[in-house]
Order: sequence, then structure tokens, then C-alpha cells
Amino acid sequence: MAQNIADQHLALLTRLSQKPGVQSTLVISRDTGAIVRTSGLISNSSAANPNSTLPASNEPAAPDSYTNGKKESGMQSAEDVASMVWSFISAAGSLVEGLDKEDEVKLLRLRTKKNELVIVPDPKFILVVIHDTPPA
Repeated sequence: MAQNIADQHLALLTRLSQKPGVQSTLVISRDTGAIVRTSGLISNSSAANPNSTLPASNEPAAPDSYTNGKKESGMQSAEDVASMVWSFISAAGSLVEGLDKEDEVKLLRLRTKKNELVIVPDPKFILVVIHDTPPA
């Protein structure tokens, strides 16, 4: 059953990553914040495997090792984004719990001038899709 749910999430993430304007996707462990899978964002660690289920190394990287053509637009490394999203989910969860202890976060959308993040928390994973902000 758990494998079936993981397969469904992976299929959803694969489908979403193929949409126009999608820059990257992340699957983050809900418990630890470790990157389970990523596409589009480059890891800080040259040894990191984008399909790994283990946390990436915390070793500092050379400044240009994760640019992926995005450095000038301010895009961060996969580890940086995963860490910020994990913190954001924790804060949003605390807010919702403060409003109603029986409620939970189901979807977060964060739109900036440059990007939109769609974040779907699940009991085991956090799914993240980052895409270009559509023109107004």
C-alpha cells in the first residue's frame, strides 16, 4: 500500500515536471528534510545523486558548481531550497495548528516576481514544483 502511494506521488511529480515553465521539482522527506529526489536544481555536493534517498553532503561547493544557468536569476541549490521549504512547511503547520488543532496543511502556493512554488505536504514526503511566474 505504501509503495502504491509513493508510486502515485512519483507519477504526479513526473507529470507536473513536464508542464511548460516548470524549472525544477523536489521530493523532500517530511521527517528529516533530506532530498529524496530532485530534477532541475543542481546539488551543492558534486557527489550527490539526484535520485538518492539519502541526505546530500553538507560539504561546501565551489561557487559555480550549481548554477544550472540560474545563478543570475537567484535560483539556489537543491539543498538550500529543500531546507527553506522544510522550514516553511513547519511554520505553516504551526500556524494551522494554532488556528485549529484538528486541521492540517494540504497545499501551499508561494508566488514571487520570478517564481511560483507549489508545495504539497504528505505524511511522508513534501512535493515541490517550482515554475516561472506567469506574466500578469
